[in-house]
Formats: sequence, C-alpha cells, structure tokens
Amino acid sequence: MTAPVPVPRSHRRPRPRAAHIAPLDGLRGLAVLAVLLFHAGHLDGGFLGVDLFFVLSGFLITGLLLGEAGARGRIGLAAFWGRRARRLLPALGVVGVAALLLTWAFGSPSVLLFALQDAPWVAAQAVNWHFVTEQIGYWNASGTRVFAHLWSIAVEWQFYLVWPVVVALVGRGRGGHRRVAVLAGAGALVSLALMLSFGDAVDTTRAYEGTDTRAFALLLGALVACAPVRGLLARVPKGVADGMCAALACGIGAAWVLTDGQNAPGLFRGGLFVHSAACALLIGLLAQAPDGWAGRLAGSTVPRWFGELSYGLYLWHWPVYVLLPRTVSGLDGWGRTAVAIAVSVLAAWVTKVLVEDPVRFRARWAAGRRGAVALVAAAAVAAGVWAAVPQPRPGAGSVDVERLNAS
Repeated sequence: MTAPVPVPRSHRRPRPRAAHIAPLDGLRGLAVLAVLLFHAGHLDGGFLGVDLFFVLSGFLITGLLLGEAGARGRIGLAAFWGRRARRLLPALGVVGVAALLLTWAFGSPSVLLFALQDAPWVAAQAVNWHFVTEQIGYWNASGTRVFAHLWSIAVEWQFYLVWPVVVALVGRGRGGHRRVAVLAGAGALVSLALMLSFGDAVDTTRAYEGTDTRAFALLLGALVACAPVRGLLARVPKGVADGMCAALACGIGAAWVLTDGQNAPGLFRGGLFVHSAACALLIGLLAQAPDGWAGRLAGSTVPRWFGELSYGLYLWHWPVYVLLPRTVSGLDGWGRTAVAIAVSVLAAWVTKVLVEDPVRFRARWAAGRRGAVALVAAAAVAAGVWAAVPQPRPGAGSVDVERLNAS
C-alpha cells in the first residue's frame, strides 16, 4: 500500500507579483533627476517630480493590492506592511543615522540643532506634520534642515497605512475594482478641495506638505490602476497611445521647466492636480503599451538605471547638498552640482547593494518575527545615536530660528 503523498506548501496559491514595467522605472529615474536639479537651483519646477513619485506609488501599490485580492480573495495587510517596511525603512534608517553623524562632524551648530529636533519626527514618519505645525516653510527653510526632503516619504508612508485597509474592505469580489475606482476618484476630489481651501494662505506649507492636501496625486495613480480605467486605456490604439504619451511628456516637461516654485500662478489652485492627472494618464498609457516607442524611450538604460537607484538617491542627495561646502575644489554652480550628484549616486549605490537589496531579497531574518525584532533593535541603535550626539551650545541656532520664524 502506497503512503499518501502530502501536499507541499509550495502548492498553495502564491502571492501574485506585479509584472515589471520598464518605462515606469524610467519615469521614476526622470522624477528623481528633476528633484536633484531643483534642489541644486537649476530647474525651478523640478519639485514636481515628487508628484510623479506620488502618482507612481499610488498606481503600483493599488495594482498589487487589487491583484492580491483577485488571486487570493483577501489582502494580507500584515504581510503588505512588512514588505513596505523592508523596502523603505532600512535605507531610511541608514541615511538618517549617517546624516546625524555627518551633520555633527561637518554641519553648523544651527543645522545640527534642527537635525536633532526633526529626527524623532522622521522616525515616526510624521515629519511633514511637524513642519506644518511648527510653520517651517519648505521653500525658505530647506537649506537649514538635512531632513527637509523627507516630508514626502512621510506622506507616502501614511498613505500606505490607510489605503490598503480601504482596498481590503471594498476591493474584494465582483465590482471591487469599480468600488475602489469610485473611492479613489472621490478622495482625489476631496483632496483637491482641501488644497484649494488652504492654498491661499501666505504660508503654503500646510497645502504643500499636508497628507490630505497631497493625497490626490496618490489617489489619481490608484484610480488609473483600477480595471475600469485600464480597460478604457487598453482600447487606445498603440500609435495613438504613443502620440498621447509624447504630448503628455512634453507638457509635464514644460511644467518642470517653466514653473517658478511656489510663486507659480495657479500652483495651489488646481495646477498641482492637473500635473498629477497628466502623470497618471501617462503612467496608465505606458503600462498598457510598454513596448511602443514611447515606452522603449522611457524604459531605456539611463532612465531605468536612475530609477532603480531613485529611493536611495532621493534620501541621500539633500544631506549631501546641505553639508557639502559651497565651493568644492574651486567649483561652484554646475561644477558643485556635478560633484554633489556624483557623491549622492555613489552613496545610493552602496546603500542599495549593502542594505536595500539584501534586506528585501536575501535576508531571511528580515521577515516575520525575526524581522520585527531586527526592526526594534535597529530603532534602538538609531535612538542611541540620536541621544549620544552632543546638543549644540545654547543659543547656537537662535539666529537661524528667529530668521526662520520670521520668514
């Protein structure tokens, strides 16, 4: 008599994986390059690259969640948050600790004071609301704070906490995609209304960094990931889709070149919303026809390479910009920018090879209970470094604080 053969665990339905779409990596690379040039003072509208990041995140995350709901009939929220933590937190922790130590070694007392004040809020993924509450204007204070750019990471993390719960509740079963699309569209309009209500203030920090006022970019990406919208875009002939992609890319690029920071007319009166909607449509078209000439161009080697480094590059570039001497070996302007970008790229590559990829793909200890223990241990180490860095002398940052509050 033959013994029954047990069914191996590998026969269980696996978590679905999203198909890799090369042009979207390229868009991510172009977005981070725009932000780098903006912060270097060479591209006045390059900050709009952050909105492209937001739309991409909403599109990709919603696609993953809906795919899991369709394949498994449910969404494993704990597993989702675990994957997000492994993706985002290791590099953020390394850069956060390194930025504190480098600021202590090379920064001014006022910059160190601000870094120590902001670091706990960065760790709590709420630094955007810290800046809003303290009325720390992004446009006039970023040069004094090594963590100023992390407001956008906080917005994304807060979205990752809330939106998967919504999709898990309404995205299952027949009509799930339609219900998610309706909620995403309605949420984007509510977010737009909130931005319009706050956009007339003298200090635009509330409108620019509030999670609720920026949610429309993420939700527009989520909307395009839903089957009803994807079905409409799939009907567009490939040649027409390529032409639409070219027109949208030109419009988005023109916005990056011509927008004059927060002073751009209409920026907080619908301009950011229109830009995000254009990004969402471009992403949706490229996802449906990635092998067209527009998709091949966006997914070519250089943009994709920067896209693969984009997270670490975004984390590293601003501390490098702030702490690097204003003149490097006699270089300033574009010369200093080239040095700063080169240093940022090197730091991002090292972080990806030594931290991001091992934790995401190879380290078994990073998942499950051992992953939670590792996270707590890493947080304790980071808190210890923060506590060990000497506080600047009293009054060391008073001039900058007074100037900042008066701005």
